[in-house]
Amino acid sequence: MIILVGGEKGGSGKSCLAQNIAVYLRTEKQASVLMVDCDPQRTTSDWIQERNATGGLPDINCVQLYGKIRNELLSLRNHYDYVIIDCGGQDNLALRSSMAVADHILIPLRPKRRDLKTVPHMEDILSTCKMVNPHMNAAFVITQCPSLPSLANRIIEAKEVCRSFDVPVLNSVTFSRNMYDDSEESGLSVMESEPDGKAAVEIRSIIEELLTRGKANDVSQFEKVRAIG
Repeated sequence: MIILVGGEKGGSGKSCLAQNIAVYLRTEKQASVLMVDCDPQRTTSDWIQERNATGGLPDINCVQLYGKIRNELLSLRNHYDYVIIDCGGQDNLALRSSMAVADHILIPLRPKRRDLKTVPHMEDILSTCKMVNPHMNAAFVITQCPSLPSLANRIIEAKEVCRSFDVPVLNSVTFSRNMYDDSEESGLSVMESEPDGKAAVEIRSIIEELLTRGKANDVSQFEKVRAIG
């Protein structure tokens, strides 16, 4: 199964999400996991290096791929339970190649105007890639949300913007927490740093909701085929 965490806007926490999802699947689902770093900034590769240097942590392999990587991804998926792709914040060949084969696509956005401006373009990209990958399960997720109750409307408004296009948005969100940065600097996930903490709950909620949506989509597609038959 291939899970892509990507999007057009940088700074929305793509690498952080990809890393934490990988650890969740590796440790809590006991799955074999490969991370694919498509970001020239090498954020995930550096995180893996720090993780390996720490020692005593469940192993997660990582490779760097750029450009037209569709065939490489199709080959890698035969050797791991999950391939987690961390794409940089731009529309490029790696992002589109990944979308063409990904089972699940997670597009993080902050509840900020400059992030939400990318939604129409991301919908266009997804629509194009869906022609070759019709069963993809794609969703936006709102990240780095403000925790002040007075700013809660920003989260609601961001979700409404996403819902106005033909791409679902998850109910789950992440809030702006130091735990994410602190864990990443040590090569850890938030589940390893604070297993019962709020950040860990957020990550579990996001990946479980995304995968559940995928199962629901599979059932829906099966029902359509059966009705036609």
